[in-house]
Amino acid sequence: MTIHRSRPRALSLAACILAMPLAAAPMLSTPAAAQWVVYDPTNYAQNVLTAARSLEQINNQIRSLQNEAQSLINQARNLASLPYSSLQQLQQNVQRTQQLLQQAQNIAFDVQNVDRMFQQQYGRASLSASDAELVAGARTRWQNTIGSLQDAMRVQAGVVGNIDTNRAEMSALVSQSQGATGALQATQAGNQLLALQSQQLSDLIALISANGRSSALTEAERAAAAEQGRERRRRFLTPGSGYQPGNAKMFGNGN
Repeated sequence: MTIHRSRPRALSLAACILAMPLAAAPMLSTPAAAQWVVYDPTNYAQNVLTAARSLEQINNQIRSLQNEAQSLINQARNLASLPYSSLQQLQQNVQRTQQLLQQAQNIAFDVQNVDRMFQQQYGRASLSASDAELVAGARTRWQNTIGSLQDAMRVQAGVVGNIDTNRAEMSALVSQSQGATGALQATQAGNQLLALQSQQLSDLIALISANGRSSALTEAERAAAAEQGRERRRRFLTPGSGYQPGNAKMFGNGN
């Protein structure tokens, strides 16, 4: 009998518990999923690898910009002009040598002048010229020779005077070439060194020309003197020219 009475009570209690709302039984609810921290090793490793790759790309871009900046700096250095020029000094040296050549006495360095003067003064001795004219011509030719020797010595002195100036310019240009910051400066320094050599060659040509002129006039005077000597000898030996042979007295012998 006791057993049959307790079973309906248990069933009634279970029904009441099931009929209770969820808010009335907070201890029986399950926690929310957002309150749990989930760690995924694979996802974490992938994120670290992505960040490392991004950092490497940024470093590569920085290095590329640095290389481009250095390239621009090098180009600017290569295009920088040499802050030194020896052109004016070299032109002055050449001009001084030219002035010395232009001051040549009597027979200048001119083709037409040389042809005319040689025809007038170094041609064949005139058969109709008087003795005074022959003597005047010989004196003119002698003056031409002396003047050419003086001109040659003046050119020599001018060329020697340019040596000190050329030495200073060469030292300055070599220093500029060794201290060049780019290709353009080195090239310009080399070009100016070539210009210095050209100026020195010009001095050498002027010196050879002046010496050759004096030698040529000396030989021309000698040839003209020989020709004039033959003419004077011809006149001396020509009958009726004024020479009369006579008896020569030697040692005071009247016999």
